[in-house]
Amino acid sequence: MTDFLQTALTFPTLIWSVLFALCAVYWLVAATGLVGHHHGDHGLTDPHFHAGEVHHSHGAPDATDAGLLTRLGLNGVPITVVLTLLSFCAWVITYFVHLLLLSSLPAAGRELLGLLVAVGALIPALLLTNVLVRPLRPVFRSLNTPDHQPVVGRVGVVTTSHVDGRYGQAAVQDGGAGLLLQVRCTPPERPVRGDRVVLLEYNAADHSYWVTTEDRFNA
Repeated sequence: MTDFLQTALTFPTLIWSVLFALCAVYWLVAATGLVGHHHGDHGLTDPHFHAGEVHHSHGAPDATDAGLLTRLGLNGVPITVVLTLLSFCAWVITYFVHLLLLSSLPAAGRELLGLLVAVGALIPALLLTNVLVRPLRPVFRSLNTPDHQPVVGRVGVVTTSHVDGRYGQAAVQDGGAGLLLQVRCTPPERPVRGDRVVLLEYNAADHSYWVTTEDRFNA
């Protein structure tokens, strides 16, 4: 136990010990009901995943963040789950490198090498997290089953550079934290960032909404 604590509570393992401890505290607080879970916390999605929408609440990721998570293969689960798994994997990697290698090195070069290990642990940790989130996606998909009808007919604001038949997102106010939805439109319409669009119909094929510009809808 002494060796475990000494390794876990000294540099470089200490960095990931603190981050993982913060995640653990979050889940303990969440278990007491003091942290509100919004339906959209499950919605770290890409256009081809499930509901195609991201609810913004208490630091939920924007479109850029969601795109980064998608490229890393970490989409489809709450960001709190991603961070917990990532910090745990990085902690395990750093801990064993520290225990088996760094602890036997002279103190002179241990700090620099330790920093490199702590940062470098991110790469295998990301790969492991990618593997671990895969079986969790169906679980959160089943938890996130929104009713699309109340959204149809509402006005949204385009947040991407443009909207076409295969690409686009729009922010829609729902009286709460708001929604970030995947939207599509048919040529020759091509709304751009900042344009107001009306949601006409939910498209189950790619979990998006067909839209038209507000001016055309009101014409």
